[in-house]
Amino acid sequence: MFLPSRANLFSCTLPLLSLLFCASTFAVFAAEEVNVYSYRKPELIQPMFDEFTTDTGITVNVVFAKKGMLEKLKSEGVNSPADLVLTVDIGRLSDIKNAGLIQRVESEIINSNIPSNMRDTDNQWFGITSRARIIVVSKDRIKDGTVTSYEDLADPKLKGLVCTRSGKHAYMVALTASMIVHEGIEGAEQWLADLKDNLARSPEGNDRGQVKAIREGVCDIAVINHYYMYQMISDPEQKLWADAVKVIFPNQKDRGTHMNVSGMAMTKHAPNRENALLLMEFLSSDAAQGMYAQLNGEYTVKPGIPLADAVIAWGEFKQDTVDLTAIAANRAEASKMADRVAYDD
Repeated sequence: MFLPSRANLFSCTLPLLSLLFCASTFAVFAAEEVNVYSYRKPELIQPMFDEFTTDTGITVNVVFAKKGMLEKLKSEGVNSPADLVLTVDIGRLSDIKNAGLIQRVESEIINSNIPSNMRDTDNQWFGITSRARIIVVSKDRIKDGTVTSYEDLADPKLKGLVCTRSGKHAYMVALTASMIVHEGIEGAEQWLADLKDNLARSPEGNDRGQVKAIREGVCDIAVINHYYMYQMISDPEQKLWADAVKVIFPNQKDRGTHMNVSGMAMTKHAPNRENALLLMEFLSSDAAQGMYAQLNGEYTVKPGIPLADAVIAWGEFKQDTVDLTAIAANRAEASKMADRVAYDD
């Protein structure tokens, strides 16, 4: 019996002649279920799972968790039902790998879809979307050109004008780790200490809260992940916050804007390994990448996927292409650095 390759599995389209071929293809591969532990909010990932199930007949069972996933996987051990872990931030992917809870995955499809700097050098985790750590500034109170880089955030001329979330939060830790990669430990620590001196208030809240603070006049400048701006635009109340700021992609004259990822990894004891691999390949495919872009306003890791109109309106920008494994390797030092400069005090 002819078995179509996985390379053909997610290139199927529904109209007319391809319909019967796709049906037979999916019948060959479809089987039972795949179990996912996800840090990502249900509304951000469920549409992709629904599409995968429609295409393959494989049921996706999801446990959503805001915290404690690593501990859960450790306690379950070999008896864990989880096949895949989906999470945000390079830090959490690195932590799960370092704990020995995931396994190497070999897939030509995944490797061709996801650039090497967006996946683990050992093929244990893979980025599936990327997010820019942007700077937003008050449209009314900050002149164009005042802030163009992360380094500018530490300039004494901005004293009392900057808001950020906790220096120990994963997103800030990743940004600090990227500064360590580019500036060295001494340079990054001086940057973080000077940034602290420029804060308008003690670090608090989430990324949306920083934009709200600018709208309310608490500060004039903040650092956030880009997709929160996209999400705020569609919320009647939060659109007022978003409309008060201008988006800046930092460091366009040198290394480019810091990028982080949401990612996926196959668990060490995955009971449904074949189905898990199919889901991983699907999440790296044109179909899923397009859904991430249009529904969530995220940047895709696969090149050439159309972005959401609102994201396109911000314009093209230069991305920092530093290997994310280098950022992961400096996370522990970045976290200690936040303590040393008493960033949250």
